[in-house]
Amino acid sequence: MTIWAIVPVKPLRRGKSRLAGALPDTERIELNRRLLEHTLKTLNELPQIEHTLVVSRDPAALSLARRFGARTVQENGAPHLNTALQRATVVAQLHATRGVLILPADLPLITPQDILRLIERADPPPVVVIAPDRHRTGTNALLISPAGLIEYDFGADSFERHCRRAREAGARLEIVTLPSLELDIDLPEDLELVKTLFPDSSPEKEFSR
Repeated sequence: MTIWAIVPVKPLRRGKSRLAGALPDTERIELNRRLLEHTLKTLNELPQIEHTLVVSRDPAALSLARRFGARTVQENGAPHLNTALQRATVVAQLHATRGVLILPADLPLITPQDILRLIERADPPPVVVIAPDRHRTGTNALLISPAGLIEYDFGADSFERHCRRAREAGARLEIVTLPSLELDIDLPEDLELVKTLFPDSSPEKEFSR
């Protein structure tokens, strides 16, 4: 199965704005950069990922992505996330990819083995593989095969909506729950949770300093 990973990225200077009270702007921007680098490095370790496509309106983020060998799509204005992802999926479909993996760049603990777990659950298609956040309300990773099988529905409570769309499409629904996929960094308490759960781990040192 050929899979393209699509990584949506907010402008590095504006991403994680809810951490502004916990981190100075310079550290918050650096955190965003490190998270993106970590995501790209992780994807590059997997031969099952044919290409990585980074979608952003931030030239700095796109330049960083290209240094890691990723393809890029520059968005104009401030399109809704779901619209941007749909456009990126069309690009992937033009290259005859069988499936797409939507992977936000805010999962500090993600490993190649985690992504491999998602891919292993995606055979045979048609299938929708979802990794929810730790509250089981958001979607932290979404693998769809074939590409375009369902519409994207990211936003508040997206986990249940993606599950519903999979059922409505008649697709097999696979839910993958792993601690490393459940923890995304959006709020100050998320940073603290990384430190608490993994006091001696490299992710904590890498992303919380």
